Amino acid sequence: MKIEGRVWKFGDDVDTDLIIPARYLNISDGRELARHVFADVRPDFAGAVTAGDIIVAGRNFGCGSSREHAPLALKAAGIRAVIARSFARIFYRNAFNIGLPLMESGEAEELLQEGEKISVDLSTGKIENMTSHKTCSAQRIPDFMRNLVQTGGLVEHVRQNKLKKKTVRR
Repeated sequence: MKIEGRVWKFGDDVDTDLIIPARYLNISDGRELARHVFADVRPDFAGAVTAGDIIVAGRNFGCGSSREHAPLALKAAGIRAVIARSFARIFYRNAFNIGLPLMESGEAEELLQEGEKISVDLSTGKIENMTSHKTCSAQRIPDFMRNLVQTGGLVEHVRQNKLKKKTVRR
C-alpha cells in the first residue's frame, strides 16, 4: 500500500491540544473538526492542507491528553499518514483505531522538507522523496495494523469480520 503526498513539517512534542484545541472538543463531526486543526499554532493549516498530504514530525507526536478528536481531525482534514521519530502511545492506538497510519522513522525528519512530495510504502517502510529522489526508511507497519488502515479502522474491521463469520456459518 503506497501513499503519495505533500509534506507538512512539525517539531517535537506536538500535543493533542495543539492538534485540536480543547474548545473544539464538543464537536464530533470529523469535517467540522478538520476546520480547526492546528488552529492555535498554524491557523493557515486547515485551509491549505489537501487530501493526501503527510505530516512529518519529531519526537513524541500526539502527546498530552488521550483525546480521540486529534487523529480524527487530522484524517478528516485529508492527512493520509503521519511520520515521526516517535509517538505518544495512546495517540498511536487512537490513530490506527480510526485508520490513520503512523510510521516511526529516525531519518525522515532530517531528509524531508515542507512542501516536498513523497511516496510512502506502508508495507515495506520505504519513504522516497520524490523531489530530491533520496530515500529513507521507517519501521514497517505490522500486517494486522496495516489491515486496520485498509479496512478504515477498528470499528469497520470488526464489522467486516463479523459479516465474514456470519457468511461462513451459513
